Amino acid sequence: MQNTGEIIKLDYGAEEDAFHMNHTKRLEPFERGNHYHGTYEIYYLLSGQRTYFIRDRSYHVLGGDLVFINRHEVHKSSVIGDPRHERIVINFREEFLASGIHLPDADLMLPFRQNSHVMRLNLRSQMLVNSIMDKLTRELLERKTGWQSGVKLLLAELLLFAVRQAEDVNGHPVQADEHPDPVHRKITEVVRYLHAHYSEPLKLETLAAKFYISPYYLSRCFKRVTGFSFIEFLTLTRIREAQLLLRRTDRKVIDIAQAAGFDNIAHFGRTFKKATGLTPGAYRRRESSNSRLS
Repeated sequence: MQNTGEIIKLDYGAEEDAFHMNHTKRLEPFERGNHYHGTYEIYYLLSGQRTYFIRDRSYHVLGGDLVFINRHEVHKSSVIGDPRHERIVINFREEFLASGIHLPDADLMLPFRQNSHVMRLNLRSQMLVNSIMDKLTRELLERKTGWQSGVKLLLAELLLFAVRQAEDVNGHPVQADEHPDPVHRKITEVVRYLHAHYSEPLKLETLAAKFYISPYYLSRCFKRVTGFSFIEFLTLTRIREAQLLLRRTDRKVIDIAQAAGFDNIAHFGRTFKKATGLTPGAYRRRESSNSRLS
């Protein structure tokens, strides 16, 4: 999709595909909420500035920053100041990289597990990342012999750079709690509480009282910062926990439902299928099959 407010320079694949890359320059205000997917995401802001909410905290992202978002992490970018910005987004599945690249001495997924999701780069590092992005763009546009291997090698180079950058004191990771807006900081506190207490009965009114906010104000600010309503975010958090337990344990589905905060197994099944497109049992079978193939 293209309109007067955005210029799409590259759009390859979709974000749930094995590999996806999109390069867009936007001239008008743009916000994207309710964002959550099963692929890893690399977000590179070439110019401008954005507010980025990821998992449970907000970041002030500047031109030249690299953002790493793990699978199934809630994230939303929004306007701060001048809405004009240009960014590149890459989504990929781990099996895409694993099918062609084997680096036993490097954990290329490390950048997605760092405490801070944002990596602030100096000018020299920005030039290196720009060069990798330019080469990726050429591979996807020209499609010469071996272009798919070229894409995997360049993605591995980008991730290896990020691994080394994370170990370099010059990387200057953005501090998660330094967002200038006190509303964002307050919602960060609320979201962290939800992540810690999702298995308990939770209501908007009791949560608002705990944080000394009116329910109406909490509801409005929560939606603005995260892109989700309170109940949507709580349900999503519980579903994500259930997915994790289904993938990593052999516990019974009814036990997993209770551990994730659902007090009714039928409601859990309906909610899980609505969120994932699969029943809990089918999801477990699919993930088990994928694990054996990878």
